[in-house]
Amino acid sequence: MSARRGRSPLQGAQRRGRELRQQVDALLADSKERGGLDPAKRNYLFQRCMELKKSVDENTSVLQNLKKTDEPAPVGNYNQRKEEEEKQLLKLSEQLQKLAAVLSQDNVTKGYTVDGKCQNRPQTEQEEEEEEDEGEESSGEEDAEEEEDEEEDDDDELEDQPTIKECITVGDFIAQQEGDLTFKKGEVLLILDKKPDGWWIATNSKGERGLVPKTYLMACSKGVGQEPSEEESEEDIEVVDETADKTEIKKRTDSHWSAVRKAITENNTIDVLATMGAVPAGFRPSTLSQLLEEGGQFQASYFIQPELTPSQLAFKDLMWSPEKDTILPRPTRVSLILTLWSCKMIPLPGVSIQVLSRHVRLCVFDGNRVLSNIHTVRATWQPKNPKTWTFSPRVTGILPSLLDGDCFIRSNSSSPDIGILFELGITYIRNLTGERGELSCGWAFLKLFDSSGIPVSSKTYELLLNGGTPYERGVEVDPSISRRASSSVFHQMITLKKRPQLLVKLRSLSTRSKGILNLLPETLIGSMCYIHLLIFYRQILSDVLLKDRISMQSADLISNPILATFPKLMEQPDLMDALRSAWAEKESTLKRSEKRDREFLKSVFFLVYHDCVFPLLQSTFLPEHKWADEESEASRWKVIADFLKRNQEKDSALYSLLSSESVHKAFDISEIAYDFLGEARKSSASV
Repeated sequence: MSARRGRSPLQGAQRRGRELRQQVDALLADSKERGGLDPAKRNYLFQRCMELKKSVDENTSVLQNLKKTDEPAPVGNYNQRKEEEEKQLLKLSEQLQKLAAVLSQDNVTKGYTVDGKCQNRPQTEQEEEEEEDEGEESSGEEDAEEEEDEEEDDDDELEDQPTIKECITVGDFIAQQEGDLTFKKGEVLLILDKKPDGWWIATNSKGERGLVPKTYLMACSKGVGQEPSEEESEEDIEVVDETADKTEIKKRTDSHWSAVRKAITENNTIDVLATMGAVPAGFRPSTLSQLLEEGGQFQASYFIQPELTPSQLAFKDLMWSPEKDTILPRPTRVSLILTLWSCKMIPLPGVSIQVLSRHVRLCVFDGNRVLSNIHTVRATWQPKNPKTWTFSPRVTGILPSLLDGDCFIRSNSSSPDIGILFELGITYIRNLTGERGELSCGWAFLKLFDSSGIPVSSKTYELLLNGGTPYERGVEVDPSISRRASSSVFHQMITLKKRPQLLVKLRSLSTRSKGILNLLPETLIGSMCYIHLLIFYRQILSDVLLKDRISMQSADLISNPILATFPKLMEQPDLMDALRSAWAEKESTLKRSEKRDREFLKSVFFLVYHDCVFPLLQSTFLPEHKWADEESEASRWKVIADFLKRNQEKDSALYSLLSSESVHKAFDISEIAYDFLGEARKSSASV
């Protein structure tokens, strides 16, 4: 590990470039017989081609961001070596781009070689041998790199022959920013200037002028302006589709292919934003956001359901105490309260994107797997200090649960590496395209046990943020900060202060707090502000499943609207806040003796629930919950506030339910029927 740290950044990029060239050479050799390949093999080669292109583009981005001051020791001919490496990577990217276009078609166009050059005559045996020799050359040593440079000068016809002024486009391209030239496949462009960065100035037949990517151009000895045949045009329309970077790919009907296309599109979007300077190089698509989109197994509504034993005849984490006539407390290995304080020095996105939400997502993590639900806390910020995020702001009335920085965390995992994963994120919309997405602004991991298995201390922690994803190491959120730092201790200290960081506090638990947390499920993360509502739900759940059920072997549906609908509230914070508000108002009217009566409190909670959120869940006036949609959030809160106000005035929800102005969804038995066997979690092996 120490040898890798001491390697020159430029040498590291060159070494990675050599590895990529070897892989591209192997891919080119495998694809030479592509005419006789079966569709499965061709699809495999295409996917491998796209993976390599992504790696080449990433290495190019790393190389372009390097500076001479990054080197630990003087390097001779630094700029020349860097330019040569960039040129070779650009050639690899072009080869892969054109190979992908060829592999994506059912029938390879005659005379179209792997290098993307168009010829009118068949190749001679000598030319085929030369092409094979060129594809099989090794680039593993420095001398081989110099030979490659010479071949590149001979082969890169577009780059080095100034006589070529007209090119044919090999794919569709849509302008990404002002100054780019949009074109369709098959257009003839007049090249006015060839820039070394691969973006050339060209003009089309309409006289429109702008920048075009060199990788979309092909020199062709065909008559300039000759149109493809009708047969070829129809075939292109039928069999090709395009990703975000306009790489032509063959249409697929299997579900896996749609996931691959989505991943390619998202990565290319981030590359575009990073290239434009809209986001730092360490930003990535949000890992935890993608997990939340995959399904309900990372939602709180999943983890509040009781967990069945392997036999499915009993509940693993829900037990009854006959002595206390209530749910039996369940101590766990991890049971703590955490407070999010603030985030400092978070890089600002560029003006080309609009930030809709700043937030932190957290979960229990063992370095490999997410072991709990993913909990989200939205951050607030001030225009005068936009790089600092804070939590739990002072508000009038109750604090919205989405802004509450006090969180409880429970887990019974036996993993020695268990800890809390924090991912800072932004939800954004691109001003130019209207595209929405979520980016990770960095992540941190707080391990909860030391090497001896002793829990870490309850104190405030300053966690430095890492760039990339939680599965990457050594990536900085904003690499430009460390590049500008000098070797002096003072400057290194200043640089450390500029690095993004997250401040959190692990709070020590009182006996009362431990008792409250032990009534919750074994695995769950949530907001402290609604913990009392969760305990009501758990108590009602235990009454129905353990105390009042006539037969323990019965798996019949249970008529209980609270059990049937409460999990939905966990995914709609504004409805949870409405229930909190209604309960707080009702609780303030209760006598002290009534507050000590557990059964009486549960009966009052039933009434509050049915007068408050249950009708709202069935109302057609309540818009669908959408994350980070300001208009939707405002509309929902207006409907909720008006409903609660009417209930307060009429002292019941009965008036709203019977009013001719109220419209509710058609009745569904699932509104009141609880299927515990279908909803309960299956027992999983401990980790």
